[in-house]
Order: sequence, then C-alpha cells, then structure tokens
Amino acid sequence: MSARPQNIGVKAIEVYFPSQCVDQAELEKFDGVSEGKYTIGLGQSKMSFCDDREDIYSMSLTTLSSLMRKYDVDPKSIGRLEVGTETLLDKSKSVKSVLMQLLAPHGNTNVEGVDSVNACYGGTNAVFNSINWIESSSWDGRDAAVVCGDIALYAKGAARPTGGAGCVALLIGPDAPVVFEPGLRGTYVTHAYDFFKPDLASEYPMVDGQFSLKCYTEAVDACYKAYGAREQTLKQKTQNGANGAEQDETKTPLDRFDHILYHAPTCKLVQKSFGRMLYNDYVANPTHPAFAEVPPELRDLDYEKSLTDKNVEKTFMGMTKKRFNDRVKPSLDVPSLCGNMYTATVYGGLASLISNVSFDPSQPKRVGLFSYGSGLAASMFSVKVVGDVSSMAEKLDLHNRLNARNVLPPQAYDEMCVLREHAHLAKNFKPSGNTETLVPGAYYLTEIDDMFRRKYEIKA
Repeated sequence: MSARPQNIGVKAIEVYFPSQCVDQAELEKFDGVSEGKYTIGLGQSKMSFCDDREDIYSMSLTTLSSLMRKYDVDPKSIGRLEVGTETLLDKSKSVKSVLMQLLAPHGNTNVEGVDSVNACYGGTNAVFNSINWIESSSWDGRDAAVVCGDIALYAKGAARPTGGAGCVALLIGPDAPVVFEPGLRGTYVTHAYDFFKPDLASEYPMVDGQFSLKCYTEAVDACYKAYGAREQTLKQKTQNGANGAEQDETKTPLDRFDHILYHAPTCKLVQKSFGRMLYNDYVANPTHPAFAEVPPELRDLDYEKSLTDKNVEKTFMGMTKKRFNDRVKPSLDVPSLCGNMYTATVYGGLASLISNVSFDPSQPKRVGLFSYGSGLAASMFSVKVVGDVSSMAEKLDLHNRLNARNVLPPQAYDEMCVLREHAHLAKNFKPSGNTETLVPGAYYLTEIDDMFRRKYEIKA
C-alpha cells in the first residue's frame, strides 16, 4: 500500500462577490444614524448585495466554475464535493447536487459529500470532512472541493448593515502550499438561541444581538483553550512543537501565530476577539512579564463579568493594537468591503491574507483560523503557508475586482431587498434584476417554473 498523503491543504482558492455594493458611510446617512456608527463602530466600509438574479445556486456555480477554469482543474479529478451554506432554497435537495452540473457532464458522478448546515459554520465542517476523507481509507487519490457561501440579509433595523453576500471555493488535497496542521483543532458546540431561522417563509433571521456577541466571545475562549490543550498533547507525542515563540519571555501563546483569521460578523468584533485571546493568555499566566502593566483588578474578575467588561476589552485591545494591524488587518479586505458572507467569511479572510502578504516559502508562516456559527458550533484550527502562493494571489486579483464593483445608493439596496422578498418562495416567476452589471462567467437566474425548478444562464 502506498504511503498516506502528506501536507493536506488548500491547493486553489476562489472568491466571488456580487458586482454591486453599498457604501456604509452613505448607509449611515440614509438610516439617520450617527456618523461612524457603521464605519467605525462596526468596522465596515462597504456591503455586497444581490438582487433576484442571483441565489445560492447561481453564486456557487459561478465560484466553483471560476476556480476550475482559473486553475485548469480536470472535472474528473474531484472525488469529493461538499457545500457549506445556511442560505437554503430546498428542504431536501442539496446545493452540492446542483453543482454536479459542473462534473456529471464530464462523466464524473462518483463524488462523495453533500451539504453541511449550521449557520456560518457549515463551510468549516465541509473543510474538516474533506481533510478527514483524504486522511482516511475512503480516499481514492483525488482532490476534494469545498464551496461555502451565503446571502446575508436582515430586516430593516439595527442589524441590516451587518449583511453581505459572497462565496468561496477551495480545492483541498495533498502536497498543498497552504497546509492544515494535522490533528490540531479545538471545538466548542452548545445549544443557544442567539441567531436562528425558524421562519421558512422569510430570508430574515431571528437575532438576539447582545446574546449572540456573548456566545461568540464564549466560543473564542473555549476554542482557544481547546486548541492550546490539543497542541500540548501533540507536543508531548513529538519532538517538534510550535514555532517556539512561547520560549521568548516577552511573548505569550498568542504570538505563536503569525496571522489569525476570524469569522467576521463585523470587523470590530474581530479586533475585540484578537484582544480577547490575549486576555485568555493573561488569565492563564497573569505574572507573565508581558502583563506587567495590566490593571491588578482584572486578575480576579469573575468570568461572566469578563465577557462584557469594558475595562477588559479596552485594556487588551490596546495591548494588541500593533499586532492586530500587522497580523489580522491584512485578512479583513473581503470582510470589511463585502460584509458578512456567513459560511464564506473566514475563507474570504484567507483570500484577503494571500492577496495582501508576500509569503516566503523558505520561512513558513503559521495562520490561526477561528470559525463560528450561531446555534452554536465553533472551531479553532491552523494552517502553515509552506509553499508559493503568489499565483493564488494573481488568480484572485482581489483588489481590482473589489474596486470594479458598482457602488449603488442605499435606496437601491432597499429596493433590491424588496425584490428578493417578492422572489422568496415564488414559482412561475421571472426575475427582473439587471443582468448587465454581472461579470462575465456569472450564472444568473432566468426562471422558476410551476414546480419551483430553477433555470440559469451564464453571462457572456
């Protein structure tokens, strides 16, 4: 039997976002809120959105077909295809089955995987399943493809500026330039009604905003601790540990990561969460020299109080400000300029990082990833960038594509939301959205028949 596959990771990446967006500063004026509420308070610059011409099927088809085209992927070389999404159009039929239109005509129907659903976490579950498949006896030697994407919409009100839309496709296989660290994960799953979608007649979720922020912070804490515990276990089994950053007395465990990516409901929450991880280091070792300036009253703070304590938040955001700008901010182009893409958000962060940082294969870099989905499920894991990713950055062409979007007025965004409301659950329906703004190669909806079957065309 041949040796097991090594260096399993990301071999190709593509991100798709709709060709129109709204400026958050203009949305502030339109909504009549204070200047900076969305741009500074939430850390958001623009928000992608789509009309009734695009849905989760079309966006997934667009993204995967673009990845296959740019990387010249043989359709027969994909042995597993899994989708992560919470944008559901059918209670039975998977998005993955729709994507088989890209593989089956080429004679490839022997493809494992279906959809993973749990709020924003489904993409990560699909990634884990793909890694596990390649590591297992079920692997047939082919690569796995993961598609994750969503259309994030909220009813009028405080949550509406935290929407977004987009999709990411990943090709996962052995001998990759971006390698998942084997066996190194920490997960936290519990029952919570923080954000959920029980009303199938609406695209809009039920959201308990403050509770959801608390749940997210608890998940950051739990996953960071579980990841650290797992890392120690693995270290005891091998002579090689992490990159040795902890051995420098000026460093804390947070410094073992060269970069960290987060699920980003808002970019401000990401900044707070990076500081929160350093707070976890402080709680674990308050006498560490790095914490000499921390106010002593924070040392014995009750855990529940720490979740909402503004002094904790301010202290550790301040202590991590430079590290945040160096290590986290390069990953925030897609989250800040497209908004929340739900399952795709953390992987949009990976696309941003690859596009903004010049990685040297002779000096591998460690990147932590924190993925969160309400309800709730969360994980922390990591990758090592060990190969040349410059061609990935070139194929992504991220900055040019972001800048080429049409910035529409907030009124147009409101009108698009109404269009989508009318299209939701419709049959015998023909969309009215403008196809002229779509990028070449984009799939778009042309009709929903009397049995709810959807038909698409490709923009020339």
